[in-house]
Amino acid sequence: MTGLSTAAPAVTGSVHSFDISTGVDGPGSRFVAFLAGCPLRCQYCHSPDTQYRRYGRPTTADDLLREIRRYERFLKVANGGVTISGGEPLQQPAFTREVLRGCKQMRLHTALDTSGFLGDRADDALLDATDLVLLDVKSGDPRTYRKVTRTGRLAPTVRFAHRLADRGMPIWVRLVLVPGLTDDPANVDAVATIAAGVPTVERVEVLPFHRLGAARYAALGLPFPLAGTPAPDAALLRRVRDQFRDHGLTVHGPFAADPGPSALTGTAPTEHP
Repeated sequence: MTGLSTAAPAVTGSVHSFDISTGVDGPGSRFVAFLAGCPLRCQYCHSPDTQYRRYGRPTTADDLLREIRRYERFLKVANGGVTISGGEPLQQPAFTREVLRGCKQMRLHTALDTSGFLGDRADDALLDATDLVLLDVKSGDPRTYRKVTRTGRLAPTVRFAHRLADRGMPIWVRLVLVPGLTDDPANVDAVATIAAGVPTVERVEVLPFHRLGAARYAALGLPFPLAGTPAPDAALLRRVRDQFRDHGLTVHGPFAADPGPSALTGTAPTEHP
């Protein structure tokens, strides 16, 4: 038969939760959607439940955009926008693309929070709808990267960073600073070298490790790999920040950890895994 049109099927993803944050997930106040599912198993992950899609809620892109639209005016007044985080949003590239596109139609600033490990899954349409990439560089030394993530490799992240730079896209590099794991001077210097070699990196954020997610591991019956690891002290944070500055990079952080419940989700805010 001809002359009949068929509506496009709804794009569905798995959404763990959402929150409103200020100053930690991109510029201004932001609606942050945490998608469920991640290929990495980072030792310091604050939210192990975001690693598995089964812990998320099936949600269509239209449904999430309706939720975002409730905050549209506030986000614009607050010079903020929307950040798609996880988990790993590029494990659900079609869903992520549709949400980012819908946000751009609302004229909202958009950010993608990703490890870059699945950067090859981000097509040009997804990146066209992205204003800023928050790139979580887990480590600069390939062996340390593997130790931190237990499943990942550094090379895809570096490749993705250069692809973003070739497109002229702004990048904020992030490093979670974990004593005894990511703090080795050579490892930090390697991250700084990567960041300094990507011309569109605007800043580096040094995020101090904390143990606020320990209860989530217990709830899932999982051991917390870094249960005995302390938070970095002021001297270590200063040394690491200075290493990045020595490479000519603009450094922000550390940010204080917020253990309080989210007013929107009733759960502790998710750390960038």
